[in-house]
Amino acid sequence: MTAGMGWSQKRMFGALAMAASWSVAFAGAAQPARAADVQSKQWYLTAMQAEEMWKVSTGEGVKVAVIDTGVNGSTPSLQGQVLKGTDATAAEGDENDDYSGHGTTMAELIAGTGKGGGLKGLAPGAKIVPIRISDDKFQKKLSLSATEWADAIRAAADSDAKIISMSFGGEFGLDREREAVKYAESKGKLFFASVGNNAEKGNDEIYPASYPQVVGVASADKEGKVSKFSQNGDSVDIAAPGSDIPRWCDNSFQKYCDGIGGTSSATAIASASAALVWSANPDWTANQVLNVLFDTAGRDWEKGTLSRYLGHGLIRPAMNILKGKGDPGDPDISPLTNERTTGSPAASEQPSTSASEQPAQSGKGSEADETVAAGDSKAQASGDGGAPLSLILGGIAGVAVLGGVVFALVRRRGAA
Repeated sequence: MTAGMGWSQKRMFGALAMAASWSVAFAGAAQPARAADVQSKQWYLTAMQAEEMWKVSTGEGVKVAVIDTGVNGSTPSLQGQVLKGTDATAAEGDENDDYSGHGTTMAELIAGTGKGGGLKGLAPGAKIVPIRISDDKFQKKLSLSATEWADAIRAAADSDAKIISMSFGGEFGLDREREAVKYAESKGKLFFASVGNNAEKGNDEIYPASYPQVVGVASADKEGKVSKFSQNGDSVDIAAPGSDIPRWCDNSFQKYCDGIGGTSSATAIASASAALVWSANPDWTANQVLNVLFDTAGRDWEKGTLSRYLGHGLIRPAMNILKGKGDPGDPDISPLTNERTTGSPAASEQPSTSASEQPAQSGKGSEADETVAAGDSKAQASGDGGAPLSLILGGIAGVAVLGGVVFALVRRRGAA
C-alpha cells in the first residue's frame, strides 16, 4: 500500500469520468428510519446479489473480529451472532457495552440476521468477535492507554477470528500498532480498515488502513462512483458500498437513522464479502481470499494497476460465489506486499496481549468522480423490472463514459 510495495507503484492519479455527476445528496443531519423500513434502505444487498449468494454461502464457519466501540449482541438482528471478545479500554463495562452504536451497526452489516426488522448482514452465517476500543469522545471520559489500539489488534490476532474489521482510523502510525498489524498477518488474518471520510478536509493518510499489511477500503455510491467524502491515495486497495447506509442512531438502540454510512460501512461490507468467499473456500489462506477479491473486483482499467480512488475496483464476491471466478494464486504470498507471509489458513487459538481516534467518518469529491465497471462488459443484461442502480453486480453490464464506467440500471433476465 505504500510506494515500493509491489504494484502499488502503478496507481492511476487522474479522475476518469469527469462528466459523471453525483446522484446522491448527502444530508447534514441524520433522519430517523423506522426499523421495519431499514432493510429496504440496504440497496446494495440486491445489487450484490445477496439472496443468490446465500444459497451457496452465508459466511458460516467464519468469525470476524470487529474492533470498534463495542457490540451490543442483544439487538434482534445480532442475537446468537456475537461471541466472547475483548475490552481494550480502561472504561467500565465490557466489549458488549457499545457506547455509541457504531460498533453494533458494523456488526449487523457483517453478520446481522435481520430479525425484528433490523439490518441484514451480507454474511449472516458468520459470527462476530467484539473488541472494544475508544473513540475521541469516549477517550475524554477516561485515561487512555497509549497501547490500546495495538492491544486490540493483537487480541484480534490471537482470537479464532479469520477476518479483522476495523472501521476506525487515526492520522498517526505508531510502532507498537505497526508491529501488532504484522503480528496479525503472521497469524494468518485478513485485516480490513477504513481509509477515512475526510477527502474534502485534508485527505491525510489514515492508520491502520495505510499499513502495507492492511486492506484499505474506500466507499462507493449507488452508481459505482467513489463517494464524495471517501479519502483517496496509496492506502486504497478496494472499494465497497458506503453511501446511504442506515445505522443505529445512538447507544439507546431505539431506532435506526439514515446517514452516509461512510468508509466505516464500506469496511464492514468488504469484511462480510471476504467471509462469504472464505466460507465457500475454507481451505484457502487469507492471501488467496484477498487475491480472489482483487482479481474479481469491478473495474475498467488494466488488472494490477490501482486507482487511487477505488484501488483494484469494486468488491464483487458474487463473481466467485456464483460464477467460480478469481485466481487464488500462491497461498503464501501477500497480494498487498508481494512478500511471503507466515500465516496459516486456520486461525490460531492461542492468546497474547496487545491504537486512537474515532470511527472513520470523513472524504474528497469533485475531481474524484472516478467510476468502475459493474461487471462483464460482455454480459449485457436485458428484460423487465429487476434491481435498482447497481454496483458490484456479478457479471452484469456496465456503461462506458469518457474512459470511466458508470453502473448501468441493471435488469435481470426474466425478472418481474
